[in-house]
Amino acid sequence: MVNRFKSLKDHVYDYIAEQIALGALRPEEKINENAICQELSISRTPVREALIQLASEGILDNVPRKGFVVKSITEKEGRELYVIIGHLDGLAASLACPFLTEKDFRDMEFYIDSMDLAIRSQNYNMYLLQQKAFHQIYLDRCGNDSLIEYLTGLKNKFLKRSYTDDPLGSTAAILHKTNLQHREILQLLESGRSSKVSQYLADVHWAAENVHFDLMITDN
Repeated sequence: MVNRFKSLKDHVYDYIAEQIALGALRPEEKINENAICQELSISRTPVREALIQLASEGILDNVPRKGFVVKSITEKEGRELYVIIGHLDGLAASLACPFLTEKDFRDMEFYIDSMDLAIRSQNYNMYLLQQKAFHQIYLDRCGNDSLIEYLTGLKNKFLKRSYTDDPLGSTAAILHKTNLQHREILQLLESGRSSKVSQYLADVHWAAENVHFDLMITDN
């Protein structure tokens, strides 16, 4: 995976986005700046910079006399974002095709296997982390820093729900189906079929009609 320099602000940004993705921070919940400073052992300045960036990307709301809170998202907004993310993620994958290495493919296969294990053990927080790592490999290889930054912001805005299991096991079944799509994406990348993988990500993997928003979004 490509290693890009990250500032303190970038590390705080990633930390907050991950807390939202894992459900540790919920919609309408106020961000505790002091707690983040203590947790990361840093000053207030990079925390404020990260919060301002997250607010500018629509992930947080800056509420007068209250501070920064996690922004909720409606199903309509989610479906609209899925269309945009799908096409941009497909573009990133197609651009990455010539630059992906055998190690990248092995790492992606490892993350797929890890997601299978996470689903079987109902460890959905781990599933989320492995899923992010899987997609991040080709995103980092696309060679377009502006695309990486913009797409990451969109994903952080939307992918901010933790999964919970249910008595009928539908969560596991849905995630298993999604992980089969990850295997198809890997096969297309390995074969260098840039236009096909772009189309698959946009039309299948990120297709709004295939999204189970009850697992990912809380309307307010």
